[in-house]
Amino acid sequence: VALRGICLSLGIAIDGGKDSLSMATMIGDDLVVSPGELVIMGYAPVPDITKVATPDFKGDGLIGLIDLGNGKNRLGGSSLAQMFGQIGNDPPDIDDPDLLKRAFEAVQELIEKDLITAYHDRSDGGLITAIAEMCIAGNCGARLHIFDWSTIPTLFSEEAGMIFECKRSSWNAVMEVLRGFGVPSLLMGNTNREQKELQITKSGASCVFSQSVLQLRQSWEATSTELEKLQANPEMVQAESESHAVEAEVDYRLSFTPRPAASYAKSRRPKVAVVREEGTNGDREMAAALYSGGLDPWDISMSDLVDGRLTTLETFRGLVFPGGFSYADVFGSAKGWAGPIRFNPRVRDMLDSFYARDDTFSLGVCNGCQLMAQIGWLPWKGIPEDAQPRLVHNKSGRFESRWATIQVLQSPSVLLRGMAGSTLGIQVAHGEGRLLFPDPHVADEIRKQQLVPLVYVDVDGNATEAYPYNPNGSPEGWTALCSRDGRHLAMMPHPERCFLKWQWPYMPEKWRGLNASPWLKMFQNARSWCLKG
Repeated sequence: VALRGICLSLGIAIDGGKDSLSMATMIGDDLVVSPGELVIMGYAPVPDITKVATPDFKGDGLIGLIDLGNGKNRLGGSSLAQMFGQIGNDPPDIDDPDLLKRAFEAVQELIEKDLITAYHDRSDGGLITAIAEMCIAGNCGARLHIFDWSTIPTLFSEEAGMIFECKRSSWNAVMEVLRGFGVPSLLMGNTNREQKELQITKSGASCVFSQSVLQLRQSWEATSTELEKLQANPEMVQAESESHAVEAEVDYRLSFTPRPAASYAKSRRPKVAVVREEGTNGDREMAAALYSGGLDPWDISMSDLVDGRLTTLETFRGLVFPGGFSYADVFGSAKGWAGPIRFNPRVRDMLDSFYARDDTFSLGVCNGCQLMAQIGWLPWKGIPEDAQPRLVHNKSGRFESRWATIQVLQSPSVLLRGMAGSTLGIQVAHGEGRLLFPDPHVADEIRKQQLVPLVYVDVDGNATEAYPYNPNGSPEGWTALCSRDGRHLAMMPHPERCFLKWQWPYMPEKWRGLNASPWLKMFQNARSWCLKG
Protein backbone atom coordinates (compact mmCIF):
# COMPACT_ATOMS: atom_id res chain seq x y z
CA VAL A 1 0.00 0.00 0.00
CA ALA A 2 2.79 2.41 0.95
CA LEU A 3 4.69 1.59 -2.24
CA ARG A 4 1.61 2.10 -4.38
CA GLY A 5 0.89 5.41 -2.68
CA ILE A 6 4.32 6.93 -3.18
CA CYS A 7 4.50 5.75 -6.80
CA LEU A 8 1.20 7.51 -7.49
CA SER A 9 2.40 10.64 -5.69
CA LEU A 10 5.65 10.80 -7.63
CA GLY A 11 4.09 9.85 -10.96
CA ILE A 12 6.38 6.86 -11.51
CA ALA A 13 5.78 3.21 -12.29
CA ILE A 14 7.54 -0.07 -11.59
CA ASP A 15 8.44 -1.65 -14.93
CA GLY A 16 10.18 -4.76 -13.68
CA GLY A 17 11.62 -6.45 -10.65
CA LYS A 18 13.38 -9.35 -9.06
CA ASP A 19 11.68 -11.54 -6.51
CA SER A 20 14.30 -11.81 -3.78
CA LEU A 21 11.89 -11.78 -0.86
CA SER A 22 11.45 -15.54 -1.11
CA MET A 23 15.18 -16.23 -0.79
CA ALA A 24 16.46 -17.98 2.30
CA THR A 25 19.78 -19.19 3.69
CA MET A 26 20.96 -21.37 6.54
CA ILE A 27 23.26 -19.89 9.19
CA GLY A 28 24.19 -22.78 11.43
CA ASP A 29 20.91 -24.43 12.36
CA ASP A 30 18.87 -21.29 11.78
CA LEU A 31 16.84 -20.56 8.66
CA VAL A 32 17.18 -16.89 7.76
CA VAL A 33 14.75 -15.46 5.24
CA SER A 34 16.57 -12.73 3.36
CA PRO A 35 16.34 -9.94 2.57
CA GLY A 36 13.87 -8.38 4.97
CA GLU A 37 13.44 -5.20 3.00
CA LEU A 38 12.31 -3.94 -0.38
CA VAL A 39 14.84 -1.91 -2.35
CA ILE A 40 13.65 0.24 -5.25
CA MET A 41 16.01 1.85 -7.72
CA GLY A 42 14.84 4.43 -10.22
CA TYR A 43 16.19 5.71 -13.48
CA ALA A 44 15.35 8.56 -15.81
CA PRO A 45 16.57 10.06 -19.07
CA VAL A 46 19.40 12.58 -18.78
CA PRO A 47 19.13 15.23 -21.52
CA ASP A 48 22.71 16.44 -21.03
CA ILE A 49 25.17 14.04 -19.45
CA THR A 50 27.72 16.82 -19.05
CA LYS A 51 25.40 18.53 -16.56
CA VAL A 52 26.19 16.63 -13.38
CA ALA A 53 26.85 17.44 -9.74
CA THR A 54 29.39 15.12 -8.13
CA PRO A 55 29.75 14.44 -4.37
CA ASP A 56 33.15 16.08 -3.97
CA PHE A 57 33.56 19.47 -2.36
CA LYS A 58 35.38 21.93 -4.61
CA GLY A 59 36.34 24.36 -1.82
CA ASP A 60 35.76 27.98 -0.82
CA GLY A 61 32.00 27.62 -1.14
CA LEU A 62 28.90 27.40 1.04
CA ILE A 63 27.16 24.22 2.24
CA GLY A 64 23.38 23.95 2.15
CA LEU A 65 20.92 21.30 3.37
CA ILE A 66 17.55 20.52 1.86
CA ASP A 67 15.76 18.84 4.77
CA LEU A 68 13.12 16.42 3.46
CA GLY A 69 12.50 15.16 6.98
CA ASN A 70 10.83 18.46 7.96
CA GLY A 71 12.94 18.81 11.09
CA LYS A 72 12.54 15.22 12.19
CA ASN A 73 15.66 13.20 12.98
CA ARG A 74 14.41 9.67 13.52
CA LEU A 75 17.12 7.09 14.28
CA GLY A 76 15.22 3.83 13.90
CA GLY A 77 17.03 1.39 11.60
CA SER A 78 20.02 3.70 11.29
CA SER A 79 23.66 2.72 11.02
CA LEU A 80 24.17 4.34 14.43
CA ALA A 81 21.53 2.12 16.02
CA GLN A 82 23.09 -0.93 14.42
CA MET A 83 26.49 0.00 15.86
CA PHE A 84 24.97 -0.17 19.35
CA GLY A 85 23.13 -3.42 18.66
CA GLN A 86 19.78 -1.65 18.58
CA ILE A 87 16.93 -1.32 16.12
CA GLY A 88 15.16 1.79 17.34
CA ASN A 89 11.49 2.71 17.25
CA ASP A 90 10.77 5.26 14.53
CA PRO A 91 12.58 4.92 11.19
CA PRO A 92 12.91 7.78 8.70
CA ASP A 93 10.08 8.06 6.20
CA ILE A 94 8.92 10.18 3.30
CA ASP A 95 6.07 11.97 5.03
CA ASP A 96 5.56 14.37 2.11
CA PRO A 97 6.14 12.76 -1.31
CA ASP A 98 5.26 15.99 -3.06
CA LEU A 99 8.10 17.76 -1.25
CA LEU A 100 10.51 15.06 -2.47
CA LYS A 101 9.26 15.59 -6.02
CA ARG A 102 9.62 19.39 -5.80
CA ALA A 103 13.09 19.08 -4.29
CA PHE A 104 14.20 16.78 -7.10
CA GLU A 105 12.92 19.23 -9.71
CA ALA A 106 14.57 22.14 -7.91
CA VAL A 107 17.94 20.38 -7.84
CA GLN A 108 17.64 19.62 -11.55
CA GLU A 109 17.18 23.32 -12.22
CA LEU A 110 20.15 24.19 -9.99
CA ILE A 111 22.32 21.76 -11.94
CA GLU A 112 21.02 23.03 -15.27
CA LYS A 113 21.92 26.61 -14.28
CA ASP A 114 25.37 25.57 -12.93
CA LEU A 115 24.47 26.94 -9.52
CA ILE A 116 25.75 24.04 -7.39
CA THR A 117 29.25 22.62 -7.43
CA ALA A 118 28.71 19.44 -5.37
CA TYR A 119 25.78 17.29 -4.27
CA HIS A 120 25.22 14.27 -2.00
CA ASP A 121 22.49 12.33 -0.21
CA ARG A 122 22.03 12.41 3.58
CA SER A 123 20.01 9.20 3.87
CA ASP A 124 22.88 6.69 3.80
CA GLY A 125 24.83 7.22 7.01
CA GLY A 126 23.48 10.59 8.03
CA LEU A 127 24.68 14.17 7.80
CA ILE A 128 28.13 13.58 9.28
CA THR A 129 28.84 10.63 6.97
CA ALA A 130 27.74 12.51 3.85
CA ILE A 131 29.77 15.61 4.72
CA ALA A 132 32.82 13.49 5.57
CA GLU A 133 32.55 11.65 2.24
CA MET A 134 32.34 14.94 0.35
CA CYS A 135 35.45 16.17 2.15
CA ILE A 136 37.31 12.93 1.36
CA ALA A 137 36.26 12.92 -2.29
CA GLY A 138 37.33 16.52 -2.80
CA ASN A 139 40.33 16.43 -0.43
CA CYS A 140 38.81 19.56 1.01
CA GLY A 141 37.98 20.81 4.50
CA ALA A 142 34.59 21.97 5.78
CA ARG A 143 33.14 23.80 8.76
CA LEU A 144 29.61 22.76 9.72
CA HIS A 145 27.29 24.48 12.21
CA ILE A 146 24.34 22.56 13.70
CA PHE A 147 22.84 25.45 15.69
CA ASP A 148 21.22 24.33 18.96
CA TRP A 149 19.90 21.03 17.64
CA SER A 150 20.38 17.73 19.43
CA THR A 151 23.85 16.64 18.31
CA ILE A 152 23.53 12.86 17.85
CA PRO A 153 20.16 12.78 16.01
CA THR A 154 21.17 15.70 13.81
CA LEU A 155 24.43 14.12 12.73
CA PHE A 156 23.39 10.47 12.46
CA SER A 157 19.73 10.46 11.44
CA GLU A 158 19.30 9.03 7.95
CA GLU A 159 16.25 11.09 7.05
CA ALA A 160 15.93 11.93 3.38
CA GLY A 161 17.86 15.08 2.61
CA MET A 162 20.10 16.70 0.04
CA ILE A 163 23.44 18.33 0.77
CA PHE A 164 24.92 20.73 -1.75
CA GLU A 165 27.82 23.10 -2.16
CA CYS A 166 27.65 26.31 -4.16
CA LYS A 167 29.87 29.29 -4.78
CA ARG A 168 29.40 32.12 -2.31
CA SER A 169 28.32 34.40 -5.13
CA SER A 170 25.60 31.89 -6.13
CA TRP A 171 23.88 31.50 -2.74
CA ASN A 172 21.11 34.05 -3.34
CA ALA A 173 20.35 32.57 -6.75
CA VAL A 174 20.19 29.08 -5.24
CA MET A 175 17.78 30.27 -2.54
CA GLU A 176 15.58 31.93 -5.15
CA VAL A 177 15.23 28.64 -7.06
CA LEU A 178 14.48 26.64 -3.91
CA ARG A 179 11.90 29.14 -2.69
CA GLY A 180 10.27 29.03 -6.11
CA PHE A 181 9.67 25.30 -5.66
CA GLY A 182 8.64 25.67 -2.03
CA VAL A 183 11.63 23.68 -0.80
CA PRO A 184 13.04 24.38 2.70
CA SER A 185 16.80 24.82 2.98
CA LEU A 186 19.43 25.85 5.47
CA LEU A 187 22.91 27.33 5.28
CA MET A 188 24.99 24.77 7.18
CA GLY A 189 28.55 25.96 6.76
CA ASN A 190 31.36 26.45 4.30
CA THR A 191 34.19 24.59 2.59
CA ASN A 192 37.88 25.39 2.65
CA ARG A 193 40.39 23.85 0.26
CA GLU A 194 43.42 25.06 2.21
CA GLN A 195 42.34 23.92 5.68
CA LYS A 196 41.80 20.20 5.19
CA GLU A 197 39.76 19.53 8.30
CA LEU A 198 36.11 18.78 9.08
CA GLN A 199 34.98 20.84 12.05
CA ILE A 200 31.46 20.77 13.48
CA THR A 201 30.32 23.46 15.92
CA LYS A 202 27.10 24.05 17.84
CA SER A 203 25.41 27.14 19.22
CA GLY A 204 26.37 27.81 22.80
CA ALA A 205 28.97 25.06 22.80
CA SER A 206 32.50 24.54 21.73
CA CYS A 207 33.51 22.36 18.79
CA VAL A 208 31.69 19.01 18.92
CA PHE A 209 33.80 17.30 16.26
CA SER A 210 37.12 18.01 14.59
CA GLN A 211 39.24 15.74 12.45
CA SER A 212 41.57 16.11 9.50
CA VAL A 213 40.46 14.89 6.10
CA LEU A 214 43.46 12.59 6.13
CA GLN A 215 42.20 10.91 9.34
CA LEU A 216 38.67 10.75 7.95
CA ARG A 217 39.92 8.96 4.86
CA GLN A 218 41.82 6.41 6.93
CA SER A 219 38.78 5.77 9.13
CA TRP A 220 36.46 5.50 6.14
CA GLU A 221 38.76 2.95 4.46
CA ALA A 222 39.55 0.94 7.61
CA THR A 223 36.75 -1.62 7.27
CA SER A 224 37.53 -2.22 3.60
CA THR A 225 41.19 -2.68 4.47
CA GLU A 226 40.39 -5.44 6.96
CA LEU A 227 38.19 -7.24 4.43
CA GLU A 228 40.83 -6.91 1.71
CA LYS A 229 43.43 -8.55 3.94
CA LEU A 230 41.34 -11.71 3.59
CA GLN A 231 41.05 -11.37 -0.20
CA ALA A 232 44.39 -10.12 -1.49
CA ASN A 233 48.12 -10.03 -0.82
CA PRO A 234 48.31 -8.53 2.72
CA GLU A 235 51.52 -6.72 1.84
CA MET A 236 49.79 -4.87 -1.00
CA VAL A 237 46.74 -4.16 1.15
CA GLN A 238 49.00 -2.60 3.78
CA ALA A 239 50.66 -0.48 1.10
CA GLU A 240 47.28 0.79 -0.02
CA SER A 241 46.28 1.53 3.55
CA GLU A 242 49.44 3.60 3.97
CA SER A 243 48.63 5.48 0.77
CA HIS A 244 45.47 6.76 2.45
CA ALA A 245 47.73 8.81 4.72
CA VAL A 246 49.24 10.66 1.74
CA GLU A 247 47.79 14.14 1.52
CA ALA A 248 49.22 15.13 -1.86
CA GLU A 249 47.00 15.14 -4.95
CA VAL A 250 47.92 13.81 -8.37
CA ASP A 251 49.13 16.58 -10.66
CA TYR A 252 47.55 15.87 -14.04
CA ARG A 253 49.37 17.51 -16.94
CA LEU A 254 48.70 18.06 -20.63
CA SER A 255 51.39 18.57 -23.26
CA PHE A 256 48.83 19.20 -26.02
CA THR A 257 45.37 20.63 -26.60
CA PRO A 258 42.73 17.91 -27.18
CA ARG A 259 40.65 18.35 -30.34
CA PRO A 260 37.00 17.28 -30.52
CA ALA A 261 35.83 14.57 -32.89
CA ALA A 262 35.16 15.66 -36.47
CA SER A 263 32.91 14.38 -39.25
CA TYR A 264 34.56 12.51 -42.11
CA ALA A 265 33.24 10.87 -45.23
CA LYS A 266 33.57 7.09 -45.17
CA SER A 267 36.11 7.30 -48.00
CA ARG A 268 38.33 9.37 -45.72
CA ARG A 269 38.16 6.86 -42.88
CA PRO A 270 40.95 4.22 -42.98
CA LYS A 271 39.59 0.72 -42.37
CA VAL A 272 40.49 -0.91 -39.06
CA ALA A 273 39.72 -4.50 -38.07
CA VAL A 274 38.56 -4.93 -34.47
CA VAL A 275 39.30 -8.62 -33.87
CA ARG A 276 37.39 -10.28 -31.04
CA GLU A 277 37.33 -13.72 -29.52
CA GLU A 278 34.86 -15.62 -27.36
CA GLY A 279 34.71 -13.60 -24.13
CA THR A 280 35.93 -10.27 -25.54
CA ASN A 281 33.87 -7.45 -24.02
CA GLY A 282 35.61 -4.24 -25.09
CA ASP A 283 35.06 -4.43 -28.84
CA ARG A 284 32.14 -2.02 -29.04
CA GLU A 285 33.80 0.59 -26.87
CA MET A 286 36.89 0.24 -29.04
CA ALA A 287 34.86 0.59 -32.23
CA ALA A 288 33.26 3.76 -30.85
CA ALA A 289 36.66 5.24 -29.98
CA LEU A 290 38.08 4.38 -33.39
CA TYR A 291 35.08 5.86 -35.19
CA SER A 292 35.25 9.05 -33.10
CA GLY A 293 38.92 9.30 -34.06
CA GLY A 294 38.04 9.28 -37.76
CA LEU A 295 38.59 5.60 -38.57
CA ASP A 296 36.28 2.98 -40.08
CA PRO A 297 36.07 0.05 -37.60
CA TRP A 298 35.04 -3.41 -38.82
CA ASP A 299 33.81 -6.13 -36.49
CA ILE A 300 35.90 -9.27 -37.11
CA SER A 301 35.60 -12.44 -35.03
CA MET A 302 38.34 -15.02 -34.75
CA SER A 303 35.94 -17.53 -36.30
CA ASP A 304 35.86 -15.32 -39.41
CA LEU A 305 39.60 -15.91 -39.72
CA VAL A 306 39.68 -19.56 -38.65
CA ASP A 307 36.74 -20.62 -40.83
CA GLY A 308 38.03 -18.74 -43.86
CA ARG A 309 35.19 -16.23 -44.17
CA LEU A 310 37.93 -13.61 -44.24
CA THR A 311 41.00 -14.71 -46.18
CA THR A 312 43.04 -11.52 -46.27
CA LEU A 313 43.65 -8.36 -44.24
CA GLU A 314 44.95 -6.42 -47.25
CA THR A 315 42.13 -3.86 -47.14
CA PHE A 316 42.79 -2.93 -43.50
CA ARG A 317 45.27 -0.32 -42.30
CA GLY A 318 44.82 -1.11 -38.63
CA LEU A 319 44.35 -4.22 -36.53
CA VAL A 320 43.03 -3.88 -32.97
CA PHE A 321 42.79 -6.57 -30.30
CA PRO A 322 40.38 -5.21 -27.65
CA GLY A 323 40.07 -6.04 -23.98
CA GLY A 324 37.93 -8.63 -22.26
CA PHE A 325 38.33 -12.16 -21.00
CA SER A 326 38.81 -14.49 -23.93
CA TYR A 327 37.59 -17.95 -22.96
CA ALA A 328 36.99 -16.50 -19.48
CA ASP A 329 40.76 -16.66 -18.90
CA VAL A 330 40.43 -20.34 -17.94
CA PHE A 331 43.58 -21.14 -19.93
CA GLY A 332 45.38 -18.10 -18.56
CA SER A 333 44.96 -14.62 -19.96
CA ALA A 334 44.89 -14.65 -23.81
CA LYS A 335 46.39 -18.15 -24.08
CA GLY A 336 43.17 -19.55 -25.51
CA TRP A 337 42.97 -16.63 -27.93
CA ALA A 338 46.57 -17.11 -29.02
CA GLY A 339 46.05 -20.78 -29.88
CA PRO A 340 44.23 -20.34 -33.23
CA ILE A 341 46.89 -17.80 -34.26
CA ARG A 342 49.97 -19.71 -33.22
CA PHE A 343 48.86 -23.15 -34.37
CA ASN A 344 46.77 -22.39 -37.46
CA PRO A 345 49.29 -21.76 -40.28
CA ARG A 346 46.81 -19.90 -42.49
CA VAL A 347 45.71 -17.50 -39.73
CA ARG A 348 49.28 -17.04 -38.53
CA ASP A 349 50.49 -16.20 -42.04
CA MET A 350 47.62 -13.75 -42.54
CA LEU A 351 48.52 -11.84 -39.37
CA ASP A 352 52.27 -12.03 -39.99
CA SER A 353 51.75 -10.54 -43.45
CA PHE A 354 49.77 -7.70 -41.92
CA TYR A 355 52.46 -7.10 -39.29
CA ALA A 356 55.20 -6.97 -41.92
CA ARG A 357 53.54 -4.33 -44.10
CA ASP A 358 54.97 -0.88 -43.54
CA ASP A 359 51.57 0.85 -43.99
CA THR A 360 49.80 -0.83 -41.06
CA PHE A 361 49.48 -0.35 -37.32
CA SER A 362 48.21 -2.57 -34.54
CA LEU A 363 46.94 -1.95 -31.03
CA GLY A 364 46.34 -4.43 -28.22
CA VAL A 365 44.54 -3.32 -25.06
CA CYS A 366 44.40 -5.38 -21.84
CA ASN A 367 43.52 -8.89 -23.03
CA GLY A 368 44.69 -7.75 -26.46
CA CYS A 369 47.99 -6.65 -24.92
CA GLN A 370 48.38 -10.09 -23.35
CA LEU A 371 47.63 -11.63 -26.76
CA MET A 372 50.31 -9.59 -28.53
CA ALA A 373 52.81 -10.85 -25.97
CA GLN A 374 51.60 -14.44 -26.44
CA ILE A 375 52.08 -14.31 -30.23
CA GLY A 376 55.44 -12.55 -29.95
CA TRP A 377 54.56 -9.25 -31.65
CA LEU A 378 56.19 -7.01 -29.07
CA PRO A 379 58.62 -5.51 -28.43
CA TRP A 380 59.91 -7.06 -31.68
CA LYS A 381 59.43 -10.34 -33.50
CA GLY A 382 61.90 -13.18 -33.33
CA ILE A 383 62.55 -13.28 -29.58
CA PRO A 384 62.89 -16.93 -28.44
CA GLU A 385 59.77 -18.14 -26.67
CA ASP A 386 61.56 -18.71 -23.37
CA ALA A 387 62.80 -15.09 -23.45
CA GLN A 388 59.58 -13.48 -24.68
CA PRO A 389 58.16 -10.82 -22.30
CA ARG A 390 54.77 -11.83 -20.95
CA LEU A 391 52.03 -10.73 -18.57
CA VAL A 392 51.56 -12.60 -15.30
CA HIS A 393 49.37 -12.33 -12.20
CA ASN A 394 49.23 -9.01 -10.38
CA LYS A 395 51.30 -8.79 -7.21
CA SER A 396 48.13 -8.00 -5.30
CA GLY A 397 46.86 -11.49 -6.13
CA ARG A 398 43.51 -10.20 -7.35
CA PHE A 399 41.69 -8.55 -10.22
CA GLU A 400 42.35 -4.81 -10.25
CA SER A 401 39.73 -2.38 -11.51
CA ARG A 402 40.92 1.16 -10.86
CA TRP A 403 41.28 4.66 -12.16
CA ALA A 404 45.07 4.82 -12.38
CA THR A 405 47.49 7.58 -13.29
CA ILE A 406 49.97 7.14 -16.11
CA GLN A 407 52.58 9.30 -17.79
CA VAL A 408 53.21 9.30 -21.53
CA LEU A 409 56.94 8.95 -22.24
CA GLN A 410 58.91 9.78 -25.36
CA SER A 411 58.79 6.74 -27.66
CA PRO A 412 58.51 5.78 -31.33
CA SER A 413 54.77 4.99 -30.95
CA VAL A 414 52.78 6.54 -33.80
CA LEU A 415 49.56 6.36 -31.78
CA LEU A 416 51.02 8.49 -28.98
CA ARG A 417 52.61 11.20 -31.13
CA GLY A 418 52.44 14.62 -29.51
CA MET A 419 51.32 13.22 -26.15
CA ALA A 420 54.70 12.75 -24.42
CA GLY A 421 54.97 14.64 -21.15
CA SER A 422 51.27 14.29 -20.31
CA THR A 423 50.12 12.80 -17.00
CA LEU A 424 46.62 11.39 -17.38
CA GLY A 425 44.04 9.29 -15.60
CA ILE A 426 43.03 6.03 -17.25
CA GLN A 427 40.93 2.95 -16.49
CA VAL A 428 42.58 -0.38 -15.71
CA ALA A 429 40.81 -3.73 -15.30
CA HIS A 430 42.93 -6.88 -15.25
CA GLY A 431 44.12 -9.78 -13.16
CA GLU A 432 47.31 -10.54 -15.08
CA GLY A 433 48.98 -7.26 -15.95
CA ARG A 434 52.44 -7.55 -14.45
CA LEU A 435 55.16 -7.51 -17.09
CA LEU A 436 57.70 -10.29 -16.69
CA PHE A 437 61.03 -10.39 -18.52
CA PRO A 438 62.59 -13.87 -18.47
CA ASP A 439 65.66 -12.42 -20.21
CA PRO A 440 66.95 -9.18 -18.58
CA HIS A 441 68.84 -8.36 -21.78
CA VAL A 442 65.51 -7.86 -23.55
CA ALA A 443 64.47 -5.35 -20.87
CA ASP A 444 67.84 -3.57 -21.25
CA GLU A 445 67.31 -3.25 -25.00
CA ILE A 446 63.78 -1.93 -24.45
CA ARG A 447 65.16 0.81 -22.19
CA LYS A 448 67.91 1.63 -24.65
CA GLN A 449 65.49 2.01 -27.57
CA GLN A 450 62.80 3.80 -25.50
CA LEU A 451 60.11 1.26 -26.28
CA VAL A 452 58.12 1.92 -23.08
CA PRO A 453 55.59 4.64 -23.96
CA LEU A 454 53.48 4.53 -20.77
CA VAL A 455 54.32 4.17 -17.07
CA TYR A 456 52.31 4.23 -13.87
CA VAL A 457 53.22 7.20 -11.66
CA ASP A 458 52.77 8.11 -8.01
CA VAL A 459 51.40 11.36 -6.57
CA ASP A 460 54.78 13.00 -7.19
CA GLY A 461 54.62 12.12 -10.88
CA ASN A 462 57.44 9.56 -10.71
CA ALA A 463 57.36 6.14 -12.37
CA THR A 464 56.60 3.66 -9.62
CA GLU A 465 56.23 0.03 -8.63
CA ALA A 466 54.40 1.01 -5.44
CA TYR A 467 50.86 -0.25 -4.92
CA PRO A 468 48.16 0.96 -5.50
CA TYR A 469 49.61 3.56 -7.91
CA ASN A 470 51.01 0.66 -9.89
CA PRO A 471 48.10 -1.81 -9.71
CA ASN A 472 49.99 -4.88 -10.92
CA GLY A 473 53.63 -4.44 -9.85
CA SER A 474 55.20 -4.19 -13.32
CA PRO A 475 58.89 -3.24 -13.13
CA GLU A 476 59.64 0.48 -13.19
CA GLY A 477 55.95 1.22 -13.68
CA TRP A 478 55.94 -0.10 -17.27
CA THR A 479 52.44 -0.65 -18.63
CA ALA A 480 52.91 -0.59 -22.41
CA LEU A 481 55.39 -1.65 -25.07
CA CYS A 482 55.76 -0.50 -28.66
CA SER A 483 57.72 -1.78 -31.65
CA ARG A 484 60.94 -0.18 -32.85
CA ASP A 485 59.18 1.49 -35.79
CA GLY A 486 56.33 2.62 -33.54
CA ARG A 487 53.60 0.98 -35.61
CA HIS A 488 52.61 -1.61 -33.03
CA LEU A 489 51.49 -0.81 -29.49
CA ALA A 490 50.32 -3.03 -26.63
CA MET A 491 49.06 -1.53 -23.38
CA MET A 492 47.26 -2.82 -20.30
CA PRO A 493 45.17 0.32 -19.49
CA HIS A 494 41.97 1.08 -21.42
CA PRO A 495 42.06 4.35 -23.44
CA GLU A 496 38.82 3.37 -25.18
CA ARG A 497 37.02 3.55 -21.84
CA CYS A 498 37.89 7.20 -21.34
CA PHE A 499 38.00 8.69 -24.85
CA LEU A 500 34.97 10.83 -23.90
CA LYS A 501 35.11 13.42 -21.12
CA TRP A 502 32.07 12.10 -19.30
CA GLN A 503 33.74 8.69 -18.96
CA TRP A 504 36.33 10.14 -16.59
CA PRO A 505 35.35 9.47 -12.95
CA TYR A 506 37.75 12.22 -11.95
CA MET A 507 39.02 15.19 -13.92
CA PRO A 508 40.77 18.27 -12.52
CA GLU A 509 38.61 21.38 -12.37
CA LYS A 510 41.11 23.14 -14.63
CA TRP A 511 40.27 20.65 -17.39
CA ARG A 512 36.49 21.08 -17.24
CA GLY A 513 36.68 23.48 -20.17
CA LEU A 514 38.43 21.03 -22.49
CA ASN A 515 36.63 20.38 -25.75
CA ALA A 516 37.51 16.68 -25.72
CA SER A 517 39.07 13.92 -23.65
CA PRO A 518 42.88 13.78 -24.01
CA TRP A 519 42.68 10.07 -24.92
CA LEU A 520 40.76 10.82 -28.11
CA LYS A 521 44.03 12.08 -29.59
CA MET A 522 45.40 8.55 -29.60
CA PHE A 523 42.74 7.46 -32.10
CA GLN A 524 43.01 10.68 -34.08
CA ASN A 525 46.74 10.00 -34.32
CA ALA A 526 45.96 6.62 -35.88
CA ARG A 527 43.93 8.28 -38.64
CA SER A 528 46.54 10.96 -39.24
CA TRP A 529 49.30 8.38 -39.52
CA CYS A 530 47.28 6.27 -41.95
CA LEU A 531 46.66 9.27 -44.19
CA LYS A 532 50.08 10.93 -43.94
CA GLY A 533 52.46 8.25 -42.66
